[in-house]
Amino acid sequence: MYEDKTLVCKDCGNEFVFTAGEQEFYASRGFENEPQRCKACRDARKNAGRGTREMFTAVCASCGKEARVPFKPREDRPVYCSDCFAKMKEEG
Repeated sequence: MYEDKTLVCKDCGNEFVFTAGEQEFYASRGFENEPQRCKACRDARKNAGRGTREMFTAVCASCGKEARVPFKPREDRPVYCSDCFAKMKEEG
């Protein structure tokens, strides 16, 4: 029913493929317009509105290494580095 279409990005002018699967997804969501930007330009546009995130330094409560986190650590809550946090998540 759907066939791949080649479209031109309105931002960068490069061609990109609007696949049959993507068209089917758009139709299932009720979207009537085709995408106007390639994936790279869509991602850049999404991220443009976000400012740089302030990061805080803390000491991992599990291994003692330095951890960089996107929130201000509190004295009453433990903070974990990425590795220890992932291990804890796996263990459930």
